[in-house]
Amino acid sequence: MRVDVLNPEQQKIDNAQDSDTRQRMDIVIIGHVDHGKSTIVGRLLADTNSLPNGKLEQVKQLCERNSKPFEYAFLIDALKDEQSQGITIDAARVFFKTHSRDYIIIDAPGHIEFLKNMVTGASRAEAALLVIDADEGIQENSKRHGYLTSMLGIKQIAVLVNKMDRIDYNQDIFNKIVKDYSEFLNNIDVNPHCFIPVSGLVGDNIVEISNKIPWYKSDTVLNTLDQFKKEELPINKPFRMSVQDVYKFTKYNDNRRIIAGSIETGSINVGDEVIFCPSGKKSKVKAIEMFNCPEQTKVSAGQATGFTLEEQIYITRGELMTKIGEVQPSLSSTIKVNLFWLGKKPMVKNKEYLFKIGTSRIKARLEEITRIIDASSLNTTADKDFIDRHDVAECIFKLNKPFGFDLKEHITITSRFVIVDDYEICGGGLVRETLQDKESWMQNKVFIRNYKWEKGNISAKDRADKYKQDPTLLLITGNNNLNRKKLAKKLEEILFNDNKPVYFLGMSNLLYGLDADIKDGDKNREEHIRRLAETVNILIDAGILTIVTASELTEDDIKLIKTSLDAHKIKIVWVGDKITTDIDYDLKVDQTGNIDQDSAKVYEYLRSENIFH
Repeated sequence: MRVDVLNPEQQKIDNAQDSDTRQRMDIVIIGHVDHGKSTIVGRLLADTNSLPNGKLEQVKQLCERNSKPFEYAFLIDALKDEQSQGITIDAARVFFKTHSRDYIIIDAPGHIEFLKNMVTGASRAEAALLVIDADEGIQENSKRHGYLTSMLGIKQIAVLVNKMDRIDYNQDIFNKIVKDYSEFLNNIDVNPHCFIPVSGLVGDNIVEISNKIPWYKSDTVLNTLDQFKKEELPINKPFRMSVQDVYKFTKYNDNRRIIAGSIETGSINVGDEVIFCPSGKKSKVKAIEMFNCPEQTKVSAGQATGFTLEEQIYITRGELMTKIGEVQPSLSSTIKVNLFWLGKKPMVKNKEYLFKIGTSRIKARLEEITRIIDASSLNTTADKDFIDRHDVAECIFKLNKPFGFDLKEHITITSRFVIVDDYEICGGGLVRETLQDKESWMQNKVFIRNYKWEKGNISAKDRADKYKQDPTLLLITGNNNLNRKKLAKKLEEILFNDNKPVYFLGMSNLLYGLDADIKDGDKNREEHIRRLAETVNILIDAGILTIVTASELTEDDIKLIKTSLDAHKIKIVWVGDKITTDIDYDLKVDQTGNIDQDSAKVYEYLRSENIFH
């Protein structure tokens, strides 16, 4: 196979006739800086004749012209700045094949400054080659790499003890590395497949068994790769797909809304009932949509695809699509995790980070550190209030909204996350435990409510088309002692006279009716808000624009309401000159005393938002 290691992303795999039947395996190779992993990969490519014709000679001639000794690492480290520094900066993908299967080797950086890139590189791998310099021995990064591969769930690992030529192929030094590193790996429940003494520079035990190491009687690196078992696609697990996007079409009367994503686990058929987490909205798969493919009735793990649903429900990026009748994911906004921190700055409490899991992007804060583990020494401490670089932490995160996920022991791929700080990936880990909070409690109630919701024969779209409006909750809040109710009632009158289905829902109607059984109202504010949101949800389902007034609502109040209602169905108007809470409003009305003028301003805002058709 021809391989362009200088531009791997453009590499095309030959022999298309057998590409559908041959296995492909992703391997990550990692090691401390200067331990020779790039040299090993370069030698592997050269000795298996996987380089493009003339590539080896081209690089050798370039080195000769620049009076630089040739190194096999230059076949991969092609960028000028990488060659000058002698290190690999970005994870690169390298393609080659054996008689058994096709391979992609992910060359992950080992230098301490670029360790964070390894999270992205190793997360795609099914097996790992860990490289240790026989002369330098086991380094702190060697242990960190072992710990990180364990956290990422890579179970097939071969340890390559490189540069054996520098220690005159000393068996005692090799055995000492095997003993010490095995003890460390066993302490983190990692059992390496094998230890192989190699020399990337000379080529010992890379593709052919070396006669310079007569005491080694086992396999080469190449044979070991072929012995790794291909992971089967997780088709037998519950169906999971993170929604990547929703595509809408309008040309030629095409009214499809295609929900697109990559299927992580399980399989699904046309006609299967599906439910989305965290919204709890459900529907049936009407059709499977795939570009330039024959009609499909079933798709499964590993496929990128799209779906149309029998009912046009409002779904957004980041929701987790699952199948009714199977084990459902966990749902929470407070979670306990195992985290590997790679940021230059320590992770601290009360700072906002971006939590990325699947296609979800959620703001999060570090709430509590249960314990810290030094990934190289495995020492633990429980009295730190920040997480240092290269620490492994067991900690609790509070996210600004509930989301759907699985625990590591159930489905690993939907438990993996990364943390972004200042636009850089600075950490990653696995969700280990679900913790309950008030938002999660409400979201679980809403999930069950939506799952059990009995629909009539008239759809939401039918009502919207009939009434010529999108049902909306208009929340009018603001400073105390301002006559918000007068504004709300006037607006209701204007809309009613304009033939709009509208209803002013007075808070007193709830407090002395539906909420009459709630004692000590101030202490049960969340339950008041939950019942308000559930009442509004019924009115909105009936297609009615609902107006509610409340004094000085906060962003926490809005979060609870949005737990029960779609955020896009809520519009917030603040009345008054001064903003006295942290609320994120849509429209501010400086009350003029002219109720006609103020209500007209709100009415025009609703028109500008295309609430009315």
